[in-house]
Amino acid sequence: MKKRALYLFRLILAALTVLSCKISLKETWPQKDSMITISKQQLQDKIKGGWAGQVMGVTYGGPTEFRYMGSIIQDYVPIPWDDTRYYYWYTQSPGLYDDIYMDLTFVRVFEIEGLDAPARSHALAFANAEYALWHANQAARYNILNGILPPRSGHWKNNPHADDIDFQIESDFAGLMCPGMINSATAVCDKIGHIMNYGDGWYGGIFVASMYTLAFVSDDIIWIVKEALKPVPGESDFHKCIQDVITWYEKYPGDWRQTWFEVQKKWTSEVGCPVGVFNVFNIDAKLNAAYIVIGLLYGNGDFTKTIDISTRCGQDSDCNPSNAAGILGTIIGYSNIPETWKQGLDKVEGMDFKYTNISLTEAYEMSFHQALQMIERNNGSILKDSVRIAFQTPERIRYEKSFEGHYPVDMIDFGWEGKTLEKGKETSYTFDFEGVGFVINGNALKDEALPDTIMKIELNIDSMKTETEILPYDFRTRKMEIAFRYNLPEGKHTVTLSLKELKKGSRLKIEKVLFYDSKL
Repeated sequence: MKKRALYLFRLILAALTVLSCKISLKETWPQKDSMITISKQQLQDKIKGGWAGQVMGVTYGGPTEFRYMGSIIQDYVPIPWDDTRYYYWYTQSPGLYDDIYMDLTFVRVFEIEGLDAPARSHALAFANAEYALWHANQAARYNILNGILPPRSGHWKNNPHADDIDFQIESDFAGLMCPGMINSATAVCDKIGHIMNYGDGWYGGIFVASMYTLAFVSDDIIWIVKEALKPVPGESDFHKCIQDVITWYEKYPGDWRQTWFEVQKKWTSEVGCPVGVFNVFNIDAKLNAAYIVIGLLYGNGDFTKTIDISTRCGQDSDCNPSNAAGILGTIIGYSNIPETWKQGLDKVEGMDFKYTNISLTEAYEMSFHQALQMIERNNGSILKDSVRIAFQTPERIRYEKSFEGHYPVDMIDFGWEGKTLEKGKETSYTFDFEGVGFVINGNALKDEALPDTIMKIELNIDSMKTETEILPYDFRTRKMEIAFRYNLPEGKHTVTLSLKELKKGSRLKIEKVLFYDSKL
């Protein structure tokens, strides 16, 4: 009898111990309205880990970027790593670090104008910068330089790349300047993210920035991913895609490739980006965000595994490990990043990123300075050796949907040579289609002897002049697409492009025309 009583006592004690552990674990997660105290040294170390992690991830993934589209990078494919990698990319191919110097454009504006710097200031700094841009960023640059300012510059009716990855890869700064303050980060993202994106493209930046904010207050990666998804409306495709990744991770916890295949089957259909529609190329924000999350979840806190898995998911395989490594670097802090990833970093930390006058070392300092300001502004306090952060629980942001009621249904593809319009030859092109929208891909080209001016084309829809399109020859200020229209009345349409004021030696190359209908 005594033995049985002792046995029951031990069972109860064990159960209480397990329950106590679970309660204790939950209490390590910040609670609503809680104040979190961390040392200034720890705050600096985490911010440093976030910036350095980005550089580490993008450098590792650099050789693979868009070389593996719709396929996993198999384990037998070597990805080189040694102490020469950073210096090589910094000096030989500095454009790799667009993930970083794009962030720094906005960091610099905050540093000069303060935390209340308007979207216009960020947009003009971004549009007039010397670096080359692509996709949503370039479409937004063209819009801004031609008088279409944010948030219109990122809206899908003005930007065919609204759901692309652009803001997602350059939103890290917003999380690093808002430790533990997720709603403050989303406010920053609302202002800046709509410069170049809308809908799922904007949500990608919100999600990444949110994971950074939470990386300051917890090391539970699953909790961070789930909590960071809460601001994103549940009805959005972005939310559904990331929630699927979480579900598949829980179903296949030991097999990241199985989760990758599930993502591939369900979430790889491109609707917006004209380069990706009917193509294996995919720069969609939610798909590449799924690869970030796969790396974080299956990496399980291991820095090397996290970077490697996010890279081996393919597509934008330098940007995705950059985000993943930056988030994990913030969780563990720079001092806990394995030495193999730091080798050679000291040779470039003091070097300015191309197109900027900011080094990695200065990025650490500016984000730390801005984080202190944000902490004070949002009911926290700065003490002698520590900070007190007023932790914010996530608030849902508004629902946005790009390309609603638009489905790609057909395409005219002129192939590598394209269809060329030029003076003295064919100077107009007409096509008919049935549907609600179209996008014409191509470029305005010229001989080297001609100055970098502009080409003008007249766009007519259904025999009515719609507008004169301005096409710069300069690659930096180019228009991403020749012309596009959405939300046309359902039915048959005739579209004509006509060259105006054309000089000898200039030409318009039409590559393909994409058509949309209101139903599949």
